[in-house]
Amino acid sequence: MANKVPVAEKSKERSYYKYYLQDMAPIPAEKQEFLKNPKGNPEDALKIEDRNKLFDPGYLSDEKGYFMLDNGTAVVSNNTFFKGSKGEMLQWWFAWHGVDPLRYAIWDPFDHYGLEINDEARTKITDPNVSIADKCYDVDHLVTESLVMGEEPTKLLIGFKNPASMGYDTSKIFTDACSFLVCANVWIDGPDGSKAPVVMTHMARDIEGGCELRSRFWLGYQIIDGKAKKMIPDGMVFPEIIVSNLLGHNFAEFTNLAAILPSVYAEEKDNWA
Repeated sequence: MANKVPVAEKSKERSYYKYYLQDMAPIPAEKQEFLKNPKGNPEDALKIEDRNKLFDPGYLSDEKGYFMLDNGTAVVSNNTFFKGSKGEMLQWWFAWHGVDPLRYAIWDPFDHYGLEINDEARTKITDPNVSIADKCYDVDHLVTESLVMGEEPTKLLIGFKNPASMGYDTSKIFTDACSFLVCANVWIDGPDGSKAPVVMTHMARDIEGGCELRSRFWLGYQIIDGKAKKMIPDGMVFPEIIVSNLLGHNFAEFTNLAAILPSVYAEEKDNWA
């Protein structure tokens, strides 16, 4: 059994340290079964150029799984039901958790080793005059995490951006079509010193009994000036092991966040220190 990530001694004084101590919520049985054969048909994947289809009603053909595309890139997708939560609570979480590494650790106590932000970001996030949504925009998180429980962690630079700059139709955000959205250009450090490009999007829509989080990772891309740009050379194939590991990791971390978010939000929503 893997050990939980180490945390600072002072973290044990935090009111939310109790969430670090408790067991992680297990991935639902149907998703555990799905992970035995999660690779989907590439024709079913949502292409990054069509990312605004996430605002459409109903469901897309790639709501869950990973997909290796013909141009060497890949897509990872996940759909998570957050019982008792609404999109505004997820928006709060993505603003709130960056302030303290323990907040990142309670999200996934076995894989989330650390999170760093600079002083400018900290000032912005803790400023009561900045809206919750704006606290999530144009902020960099340098995180250390493992994509496979028990394996050595790696660093990821997550550059959260304003959805407008990432080519999203912002008129749909905070409507019935989308109650929450964060998006980022990400770089994953490789063991050989390389850096893997990824575009990340998490969006939710409120439904009966909670909300539905829909996640997409487009591996091999960045969005520059609102346009998707393939960042890996022609002929290169994004490593499938990273793609499949990211899917399993995403299942685990968001299952746990769904379990703890209602109580964390109720207890900590005004605690920005």
